[in-house]
Amino acid sequence: MTTPTIKLDVKAYLKNFSNVGTIFRKELRSYFNSPVAYVVIIVFLAFIEWFYASDMFKVNLATMRDMFSLVPWIFVFVVPAITMRLIAEERKAGTIELLTTRPVHDSEIVLGKFLAAWALICISLLPTLVHYVTIAFLGDIDNGPVVGGYLGLMLMAGVFVAVGLFASSLTENQIVAMIIGLAMMFALMILDKILIYVPEFMNTIVEFIGVDFHFSNIARGVIDSRDVIYFASVLGFMLYISTISLARRKW
Repeated sequence: MTTPTIKLDVKAYLKNFSNVGTIFRKELRSYFNSPVAYVVIIVFLAFIEWFYASDMFKVNLATMRDMFSLVPWIFVFVVPAITMRLIAEERKAGTIELLTTRPVHDSEIVLGKFLAAWALICISLLPTLVHYVTIAFLGDIDNGPVVGGYLGLMLMAGVFVAVGLFASSLTENQIVAMIIGLAMMFALMILDKILIYVPEFMNTIVEFIGVDFHFSNIARGVIDSRDVIYFASVLGFMLYISTISLARRKW
């Protein structure tokens, strides 16, 4: 009696993954079928080249620490521009209702759109590997912080994309969604930098909530389970409340 149930569950899970994959491919294709992806990648790399690569050889050190310190702040401005349209555009155009008439759960819509935007950010990071190759060729670079830095950037990008997706689910106005997302990401970035304005007994809590605190730990090459759990928890929570926000239309 238990075997048929297991088979049905497997089929259901496969169907869910198929729905997520379909939405993911559709969203990612829409980025590259429009100027969005190319503008994002060019602007992202232009900021890195201007603020990091131009001074890379002046430092005379085989390290990418400065780039890993710069990229999170670029994320704060670039990620909201990517995520602002994910749900807000569908709400305004009325296509979100058309999408939900199909046998697709709200969680699958959120996850598919999230993965597409996250993939675009990760693709934007790939060209920066040129700096790693250049520095490794010219000097003896410590690979631990490099691996940790890229892992931290991908985790941070995931959290920021989830935050931006939530902001996009709150309104049908893309500009408003961008401003809300930018404000939330900026707040997460500066929490561990305003501890002098926070009561001393709350310092540890506020510091722990700050995303840059956990990224800095990983970027040093020390991958602590507490930092990974933080990123996974915030990401999962933001996707959960995004799903709830998307479901408001049914209320």
